[in-house]
Amino acid sequence: MQTKLLINGQLVNGDGPAQAVFNPALGRVLVEINEASEAQVDAAVRAADNAFEAWSQTTPKERSLLLLKLADIIETHGEELAKLESDNCGKPYSAALNDEIPAIADVFRFFAGANRCMSGALGGEYLPGHTSMIRRDPVGVIASIAPWNYPLMMVAWKIAPALAAG
Repeated sequence: MQTKLLINGQLVNGDGPAQAVFNPALGRVLVEINEASEAQVDAAVRAADNAFEAWSQTTPKERSLLLLKLADIIETHGEELAKLESDNCGKPYSAALNDEIPAIADVFRFFAGANRCMSGALGGEYLPGHTSMIRRDPVGVIASIAPWNYPLMMVAWKIAPALAAG
């Protein structure tokens, strides 16, 4: 299992303390992963910030095609991802394979499509006397904290819209 951190296009070992990852159904350690050090977190944020300028200027078509490619890769590796998700969360493999993996791929496909349909105005008003609009303004690097349950789905819900928006 790959346990390295992706920082500035390079896979590196974490310099922080080791963190045990447990299979809650079996009560055993699956793997130990070294956490990122503060310096590594800073380096990752700097790398993301440096990449932001170019990524924010990509076209909706370019971002959509990449999101669709990610969805295809998720499906191609569905069995492997379902096994990891099942072991990590203690949930039945069949639930991860048949429910979560297709839904995760669909999140990327949804945002690939939504990314190309952003016209601005939304149908209907949310508050009387106010106009509802969507405006694409990439704001920069974000950090996201997700709870332990449904970790792959949480990643999809956070990464796909951020990538789609630029």
